[in-house]
Amino acid sequence: MKKDIILSGVGGQGILSIATVIGRAALAEGLQIKQAEVHGMSQRGGDVQSHLRISSSEIRSDLIPRGAADLIISLEPMESLRYLPWLAAEGWVVTNTVPVINIPNYPDEAALQAELKALPQVVTLDADALAREAGSPRSANMALLGAAAPLLGIDAGQLEAGIRDIFARKGEAVVEANLAAFRAGYETARKQTAR
Repeated sequence: MKKDIILSGVGGQGILSIATVIGRAALAEGLQIKQAEVHGMSQRGGDVQSHLRISSSEIRSDLIPRGAADLIISLEPMESLRYLPWLAAEGWVVTNTVPVINIPNYPDEAALQAELKALPQVVTLDADALAREAGSPRSANMALLGAAAPLLGIDAGQLEAGIRDIFARKGEAVVEANLAAFRAGYETARKQTAR
């Protein structure tokens, strides 16, 4: 088993929480992981990305070469497109459709969505709306993780255990809201990938 994943978004969206959950789940399944993070200007809404490599055999580098990522998971649509040069030909993009318009020359939203829909293997979702429906507007990252779950090759139960672990200190209500967002994202992706 091998998965090379690029996580991307804007500072404050919870990219590193997604990486933590995936990492814990991978370790629980006896897999090896390596991670490299680039925080950028996250305090100012700058781009944040992380390379996450998971494998059943030794991983030599924590950086993913261009053209080798199996999966791009992005909380921001423009950021998902920024990392397309790293995506393998058969790779998937899983992205939130809600933009964070934090620059004056942000691309036209309709053109951005059209570019995403033209990708051969993509799951798009309004992770923000799914999080609100789950009762926790701040759990869009867990809705996005749920959408990526069917493509990770890791048991969804292990991912849910990772969510429980990292949110336990915030109380059971927060844990359950994040799990509800994760499950809503998971169902959205299952419908889109079943085509």
